Amino acid sequence: MQIIPAIDLKDGNCVRLLKGEENSETIFSYSPVEQAKKWESCGAQTLHLVDLDGAFSGSPKNREVIKDIVNAIDCDVQLGGGIRELSTIDDYINSGITRIILGTAAFKDPELLKHACNKYPGRIAVGLDTKGGKIAIKGWKETIEDSTEQVLKDLENIGVSMIINTNVDRDGTLEGIDTDSVKEFLDSSPVPVIASGGISTEADLKNLNKLRSKKLFGAILGKSIYQGTIDLRKAIKRYHN
Repeated sequence: MQIIPAIDLKDGNCVRLLKGEENSETIFSYSPVEQAKKWESCGAQTLHLVDLDGAFSGSPKNREVIKDIVNAIDCDVQLGGGIRELSTIDDYINSGITRIILGTAAFKDPELLKHACNKYPGRIAVGLDTKGGKIAIKGWKETIEDSTEQVLKDLENIGVSMIINTNVDRDGTLEGIDTDSVKEFLDSSPVPVIASGGISTEADLKNLNKLRSKKLFGAILGKSIYQGTIDLRKAIKRYHN
């Protein structure tokens, strides 16, 4: 599985939230570009960027910082947060973003998702964030009633190439990943999955690796690598394949 460090952007800074709550941020770096360079130097092949201001407001807010990051590094970049128009997707793809992650827009504007998948095959992912066992949207403020299994089937039919599954209840808590929930999600998914939320120690990575699921593309690391409970360089050497 690929080990993917996260950079969450809020007010131009690199932060981490607790359980996706808007006002719970801890600032870890005032220079996201330097942070991106650091993670790349540890061996990261992909960075996971989230425009948190965009996720909460519904429109991109950290566009210039994101472009600065892309221009400063050579590794792939996947991006989510507030992307709800095709013109925004065009702009980011043209700026060098490798993979676009749609969240709320995938459910509120299915035509946008279809157009994006047709225009950029293999480069559109959907963030399926779960909160209390339900899919959460609009910056994790709302949940929808559709079953996860049905949603996954529908997304495959549309042409979505990747799912980023975040357990919001554990995101930023360092409580450890819910391996059983991840396994259940992987078993239900017809497309590759990147797991996120609560990964706190190398034991979590070991447990994910033990799943031996062909659907598990990677794991996103956030607070664990900022607070040092996981050494990113060592984790990449040990688990990245």
